[in-house]
Amino acid sequence: MKASEPLKLLALAADEIIVGLFLLVVLPAAGIDIPLPMTAAIILALLIKDFLIAPFVLRGGLSARPKTGPESLIGKEALVIEELSPEGVVKVEGEMWKAECLNGNAERGESVTIVGLKGAKLLVERRG
Repeated sequence: MKASEPLKLLALAADEIIVGLFLLVVLPAAGIDIPLPMTAAIILALLIKDFLIAPFVLRGGLSARPKTGPESLIGKEALVIEELSPEGVVKVEGEMWKAECLNGNAERGESVTIVGLKGAKLLVERRG
């Protein structure tokens, strides 16, 4: 978990905290009693909203840069089509790519993990 994620989660939960205090403390102190089931339903609706929006917020929201092009392949598995000794060809997402194996040779039919790029060539590592 990144250091900023707990702050983002706290910001997401701020509305539940504020509404909860208002419904359970402020209104009763002013002589207005809200039934507990109604209070629970309101807070539950806010929690459901947070569960739906949290993945978007934690991934960076609108400021997250979309992964496109070859950079989007990093971390994916590729199938060796032409032996990597250390260079050869792999197939990933239906496309053939030149690749270089960083940790030895990889045989045809073996799965490798894409760890980087060098120009238009994928840098891969054998699994295990």
